Amino acid sequence: MAEIDPPLKPRVLVLYGGQSSEHSVSCVTAAGVLGAIDTDAYDVVAIGITSTGQWTRPVTDPRSHGFGGTELPRVLPTESTVQLHSGAAGSSERRADLLEVHADGSSTALGHVDVVFPLLHGPFGEDGTLQGLLELAGLPYVGAGVLSSAMAMDKHFMKIAFAAAGLNVGPWVTITDRQWTQDPAAALERIRELQLPVFVKPSRAGSSMGITRVEDPVQLEDAIAEARKHDPKVIVEQGIDGREIECGVLGSHGGASARASLLGEIVVHDGSQAHQFYDFNAKYTDAAAADLSCPAELPEEVSDEIRRQAVVAFEALDAEGISRADFFYTTTGDVIINEVNTMPGFTPISMYPQMWKATGIDYTELITELISLALQRPAGLR
Repeated sequence: MAEIDPPLKPRVLVLYGGQSSEHSVSCVTAAGVLGAIDTDAYDVVAIGITSTGQWTRPVTDPRSHGFGGTELPRVLPTESTVQLHSGAAGSSERRADLLEVHADGSSTALGHVDVVFPLLHGPFGEDGTLQGLLELAGLPYVGAGVLSSAMAMDKHFMKIAFAAAGLNVGPWVTITDRQWTQDPAAALERIRELQLPVFVKPSRAGSSMGITRVEDPVQLEDAIAEARKHDPKVIVEQGIDGREIECGVLGSHGGASARASLLGEIVVHDGSQAHQFYDFNAKYTDAAAADLSCPAELPEEVSDEIRRQAVVAFEALDAEGISRADFFYTTTGDVIINEVNTMPGFTPISMYPQMWKATGIDYTELITELISLALQRPAGLR
């Protein structure tokens, strides 16, 4: 009897880098995923996106990226550019082809792609723009779709969606580019209605980029200028005195409700006053700056309520696959949602994988589950 060839493994395109200020975080995320993905189950191809938007084959092994060196990791430009070509019109196959185009005009076929794992944080990767490209190409991908990605990237519209879903949202003020350039005095007057301290943030950025804690009104203009380096749209949030509690959410199969992980709590060590909040260095480069306690020590009914609200927030954004919801639990017993990340940090030591590990799904299993959910998702409107 002739041997039957085993079925071909799905080919996963891991995209990383990107044009946002979180470029280096994405590189380190890719290192973690590429080092842990189940290569017995999947063929894997990694493509980097430079800070100017060029898609390229990696110059260095992306699995070597980390925050331990003297320079932050980056995707380096090359003379050849990688292009994604969707399948033939009317084809029932949900796949696309990768083509490397060289400087002399020649090209090299890099094979097909069945599913994309977009490990991109921030604008032009996590904000619906890349997701739209993949929808046009007919390719399934890990994570939220176009609209939910865009809403979750913009803190202003995200808060509106949460409030509409009945979640408790803290006071905030949004300052658009037009409002700031035409009448900064009026914008500052609106901000002064909030109680100090306030946090001034780019509306569409993550990884604590461009965020300033303001305790004196005289600091506001400098804080807004810092946020506007990352985004012309700025959001100012009233500080909330509470514990920072996080919950991972993972989609489910067969139309079932999304799953919520055990809760994690961020504890920032402020003995040296080096970190006034959970900033970029506390997250990625200063291992002694903060701890993650998981499961968080909370009354059972509070833990259950936060986990419930994390799923409500996931559904309010119409998210898919993956999200991390961040909450405050105040001294008066209030639960206030801060934000949701639709592509949270995903290194082996990041909070999202750590919470799921404590819940019973290890890092490699989590990657497999996310890819499996993406492959099962129908194309087009859903």
